[in-house]
Amino acid sequence: MIDLLKVVNLYKSFGNNKVLKGISFEVKKGTVYGFLGPNGAGKTTTIKILAGLISFDNGEIFFKGMNYKKYKKKILRHIGYLPQNPVFYNYLTPFEYLNFIGEICGIGKTIIKKRVDEVLHIMKLSNVANRKIASFSGGMIQRLGIATAIFNNPDFLLLDEPTSSLDPEGRIEVLEHIKSLKEQGITILFSTHNLNDVERICDEVSILNEGQIIVSENLENLKKKYIQPIFDIEFEKVPPNLNEKLLRLPYVQCVDINHNNVLVYVSNVEVAKQNLIKAIAEFDTPVLSFTLKKPTLEDIFIRVVNINVNV
Repeated sequence: MIDLLKVVNLYKSFGNNKVLKGISFEVKKGTVYGFLGPNGAGKTTTIKILAGLISFDNGEIFFKGMNYKKYKKKILRHIGYLPQNPVFYNYLTPFEYLNFIGEICGIGKTIIKKRVDEVLHIMKLSNVANRKIASFSGGMIQRLGIATAIFNNPDFLLLDEPTSSLDPEGRIEVLEHIKSLKEQGITILFSTHNLNDVERICDEVSILNEGQIIVSENLENLKKKYIQPIFDIEFEKVPPNLNEKLLRLPYVQCVDINHNNVLVYVSNVEVAKQNLIKAIAEFDTPVLSFTLKKPTLEDIFIRVVNINVNV
């Protein structure tokens, strides 16, 4: 596949706060690229840079081989952007609002009407085209936001946390629409902290943490690379210093403690099978369960972040 976007060693600071610390990644044409990380990791800052809303300090961006700084105006004509919390004039209808967007862009009336009808159809909003936006659900608002973002027929769509404020039904609905946009040939960069969203629609993923990309990988390769099973242990009461003592074991990569449940991520499952239960027994604390479970994407995320933090 051809790279549509290439970001090289990108830096951005706000005063003394270093938000991006030299991130690099590539987005291939025709894919959905997941930008995954906790709040404050640098996802929104990166998307705002790509959308032309803020500048960057150092680094390079190439879109279709064009240097971003040199051809910024030309490049932005090919990019659509949905902010995390889109705001609309609630007294308007979707039909009125999208017509307004077309007029601002200086598009002819005939072309505007055709395009409004197209994007409302694509986002399944035709039946509510003349309803006031004020009456819309969260999912409908996000769909209208995406309709606005694709109004200019972009090659590349930037979506900043498009499902963060939605209920499960609204989230699934929006994700299905994003998948359909990919099928229409639009390349999408999708920012989220929800691992299930990434697993549902993304082809590739970058994991950000504290302004750095700690891994960029095809989603299937990422799962294979970090597919090691996890030991799930439930204590009657977690013993003191458990985390510190387990991390001294050479085969233990990281430990995640949640109330009385402990997840132990290991580098060698066979060694852990023979030795971990012996190590646990030394704490002389009642163990309610000791199981080996298949990792989820959330488990993989925890493993990747901890490995890179401790390097």
